[in-house]
Amino acid sequence: MNIVTTIAELRELTASWRRAGQKIAFVPTMGNLHQGHLQLVDVAKSRADKVITSIFVNPMQFGQNEDLASYPRTLEADIAGLTRHAADAVFTPTPQLMYPRGLDVQTFVEVPQLGDLHCGANRPGHFRGVSTIVCKLFNLVQPDIACFGKKDFQQLAIIRQMVTDLSLPIEIIGVATERAGDGLALSSRNGYLSKDERAKAPALYQVLQQLKAQIAGGNHDYRALEQQAKAQLAVAGFVPDYVNISNQQSLTLAVDPAEPKVILAAAKLGSTRLIDNLEL
Repeated sequence: MNIVTTIAELRELTASWRRAGQKIAFVPTMGNLHQGHLQLVDVAKSRADKVITSIFVNPMQFGQNEDLASYPRTLEADIAGLTRHAADAVFTPTPQLMYPRGLDVQTFVEVPQLGDLHCGANRPGHFRGVSTIVCKLFNLVQPDIACFGKKDFQQLAIIRQMVTDLSLPIEIIGVATERAGDGLALSSRNGYLSKDERAKAPALYQVLQQLKAQIAGGNHDYRALEQQAKAQLAVAGFVPDYVNISNQQSLTLAVDPAEPKVILAAAKLGSTRLIDNLEL
């Protein structure tokens, strides 16, 4: 597997693939890879001739008092995992390479409305950082397709909208959430959970499943259901951030029983913020 650290190397490699007529798939990550990330690589491999990943802990998407400094960096293990899953290359830039003038004067990309809801309401600037780095990586790699996990449902919606709005010739593929045997969505942040917190963590998905069952059973009082779910999470030991029954496309709060919906949730367990979702 090619380990690429400079923009010049990256462009030379991907240009050689394109000259050979090969289809390129891209999987951007922040490292500390788990089976969910590696499933993205497997899906990408099934859809393209060449798969390139990136590992970059993006400082632009971390807010004040968030875990940038302590975010786990496991490059050696990540490269071993990518090698096992037959990725063709990994791009491992530094912040200095990606933001040579610093964050304060960096041109940014922002998707309005979608980026202001849910996680965006409580993490100002987060999705600006996400869309900026993904757009920059898309410009560098110029892939034919890119794979993102559905666990970050709002992020996926924002990336899709950015690609549409900026007319980028990239097919965005959403890949189903990988879960542990007890239902907890796989996440790099699960490693922050204590043993006791890890035992409690599956309750987040269980509450979403119960909520889905109530809606399927004909309960359309969505705002009351959201409050009920937050109360259940609090009883289970969480500090709920939000539980929102939303339209799948606009991500605005659902009102019409006929519209396609997704339940989006975020809650803290100890110091760890967990997110999850369930499509209806």
